[in-house]
Amino acid sequence: MASSSSSRRTPNYRCTECGWTTIKWVGRCGECGEWGTVTEIGTDPTAGRTTATAVTEAQRAVPISDVDASAARFHPTGVSELDRVLGGGLIPGAVILMAGEPGIGKSTLVLDVAGQVASQTGEDGTRRKVLYITGEESAAQVRLRADRIGAVADTLFLTAETDLGRALGQIEVIDPDVVVVDSVQTLQSTEVEGTAGGVNQIREVSAALIKAAKTRGITTLLIGHVTKDGSIAGPRLLEHLVDVVCQFDGDRHSRLRMVRAVKNRYGSTDEVGCFDLSDAGIHSVEDPSGLFLTSGADPVEGTAITVTLEGRRPLLAEVQALVSQSEGGTPRRTVSGLETPRVNMLIAVLVRRMGLNLTRDDVYVSTVGGMKMAEPAADLSVAAAIASSKTETPIPSGAIAFGEIGLAGELRPVPGIQRRITEAARLGFDRAVVPATTEGLTAPDGFTLVQKTNVKDAVRTLFRDPRQAQRREARVVEEIAGPSHHDDARGYPPLSIIE
Repeated sequence: MASSSSSRRTPNYRCTECGWTTIKWVGRCGECGEWGTVTEIGTDPTAGRTTATAVTEAQRAVPISDVDASAARFHPTGVSELDRVLGGGLIPGAVILMAGEPGIGKSTLVLDVAGQVASQTGEDGTRRKVLYITGEESAAQVRLRADRIGAVADTLFLTAETDLGRALGQIEVIDPDVVVVDSVQTLQSTEVEGTAGGVNQIREVSAALIKAAKTRGITTLLIGHVTKDGSIAGPRLLEHLVDVVCQFDGDRHSRLRMVRAVKNRYGSTDEVGCFDLSDAGIHSVEDPSGLFLTSGADPVEGTAITVTLEGRRPLLAEVQALVSQSEGGTPRRTVSGLETPRVNMLIAVLVRRMGLNLTRDDVYVSTVGGMKMAEPAADLSVAAAIASSKTETPIPSGAIAFGEIGLAGELRPVPGIQRRITEAARLGFDRAVVPATTEGLTAPDGFTLVQKTNVKDAVRTLFRDPRQAQRREARVVEEIAGPSHHDDARGYPPLSIIE
């Protein structure tokens, strides 16, 4: 009886993701929470163990100094912004996963890359060959898109295939330099149970494609689907096996698309590629700051310009705010392109530390051009835009502002201040209000740099226009609470935000 009880307690199932074991099969791993990863391992404790095998002379390990690194050099794709993200281009044998929401432009970008690579000449003087495997569209549909974006080339081979075995056969016959799989969730192996896109199928498909890429030195681009929360569909093992994971971002109603490398074994993950998606295809945007700024000679109340860092790239962005008297009992707070809790915190700081009476006003805050900003450096521009709209006082043209605001109203330094200033000066701005910092900042010629320690002084300085100091307007907005906290007939405190 003791032997039978011990046998029943022996773990017979193991999670292939984290190694968690259990005595009975379950659909979801109790350790990592993944579905469909618990498989039977048998009751024999020696089952599944791998023993040593003989190694031939050609397979023996060699000193790292004897390894030829020239085979792993970058080959530019012809798409400059993607090369920036990848670290220089494509590397033979590398496996790159491109993920993003449906309709974001993944297939268009990858097809453009395929056409660019197929038009290049290899070291042997022949055209580089690219195999495009599509499992979501017919070959005719891909050809129409290739005609539209100008990606047709003689050495770009196209096949509509969902069977993994036949796809691997196509790779052996054509022997391409680059393989594109659109998408990895559509391929299916007949040797593994499960439907296409399932955990087991994705694991088998990705393992087979990665093995082919590594053994034959083929650069492989895999297009992947995402779930509702934006994470890559399928097991996390897929992200661990590939060399590079690129994430597509962008507002569906905007032409701007951004590509970020969330994993990159060959380069930095700090770079961001900017693209313009239109009917003619997707094109690199070398200087995307203009996409986030509205054109206009006269300054408008409720707008502020800031410089945000996307990776290591400084981008100018515009923040707009609209403050209007609330018609209901509870004021509305609507935010687009920024984090709502942080904007609410900034409103509370403006009320408490600057005396702006916003308790009975609706506040709407948004970015321009579909820009999304999550870094705290945008705090000062958001606060300035709200104060500008509330006081009906436009911020003078040519001024930018950035800095993190604390709950005490203090202005905190942010990374990359010098790079932000240099980018603003390059685009024609001549004045910046930034946090006080101990690092040595150099202002370009003709550029005025003002460092402040708190939000109240920073906003006041931002509203002053040195070019119009002699003719200050008689009407100044009465918003900042002074010695008396009694509101006037409009419900505003009597003192001004502008000295």
